Amino acid sequence: MGPHPAVADVRRAVREALADVGDGELVLVACSGGADSLALAAALGFVAPRAGLKAGLLTVDHQLQEGSAARARTVAALAPALGLDLAEILTVDVGTTGGPEAAARDARYAALAEAADKLQAAAVLLGHTRNDQAETVLLGLARGSGLRSLSGMAPVTGRYRRPLLSLSRATTVAACAALGLSPWDDPHNEDPRYTRVRVRTRVLPLLESELGPGVADALARTADLAREDADALDTWAESAYQDCALSDIAGSVTLAVPELERLPGAVRRRVLRRAAIAAGAPSGALSATHVRAVERLITAWRGQKAVDLPGGMAAVRRYDTLILAMSPIA
Repeated sequence: MGPHPAVADVRRAVREALADVGDGELVLVACSGGADSLALAAALGFVAPRAGLKAGLLTVDHQLQEGSAARARTVAALAPALGLDLAEILTVDVGTTGGPEAAARDARYAALAEAADKLQAAAVLLGHTRNDQAETVLLGLARGSGLRSLSGMAPVTGRYRRPLLSLSRATTVAACAALGLSPWDDPHNEDPRYTRVRVRTRVLPLLESELGPGVADALARTADLAREDADALDTWAESAYQDCALSDIAGSVTLAVPELERLPGAVRRRVLRRAAIAAGAPSGALSATHVRAVERLITAWRGQKAVDLPGGMAAVRRYDTLILAMSPIA
């Protein structure tokens, strides 16, 4: 008899995600001990040696709950039984910037990146499932932050890979049960103070109840389609930027207005955002409102004054050129 179908699904997903990783390379899995990451870690431990790869486990202690250090040690101790070559505990200090969820995420990714660099890992696997993708899309819709936000999480982002995006949380739970693994249920995953928890425990169930089953699957498909469109627009915008840029030096970018006028709005705004960041505006503070204000210098030109941008930057139109530079612009 072969493995349980859920176990086979997770292993297949990991095998496909690592198909391009070279022989003998190290692959790490970020494991909290929850069902998703535990099923992923077990699959990596099975797949890696058969693919000629080395495998290891990273677990992050956020120090946000009593007993978190002991929990991290318990997770790390699972590595040998899962077939993993090494395990490391990453202890982080979580700040406050952006709220508790964002601060914890930032601290976690910083620690994972540092560990991956130190260990020279080819890839780091993350246990996000189709359910997580659906939650991410809903959060993007609520923020109204555009097509890229609706794209959700990409299967591959740099060194990070998310093999389970096509699988449900029910699959990872079933895989753990079939393997005799006991996942840890993080109390934070049920704490309604966190926005994502409310989406998971209240919003998605309500949508499923009112609209019928399959909402999570549909949202995940939406993310895939939105990502394809966003990638195409970004590629177009990068080419358009090269056509529009008259100069691009540190702290100053000059664009040709006639070239910008010919572009569709979705592409033009991407070009303007690209130019503002290249000139020195911090990307995290540059909002859609800022970009649209700059766009009006192109589409609704009435001789208006410069548009202020984050980071002490400004955009000003002079005849048929648009200049983005430190304010005041000479």
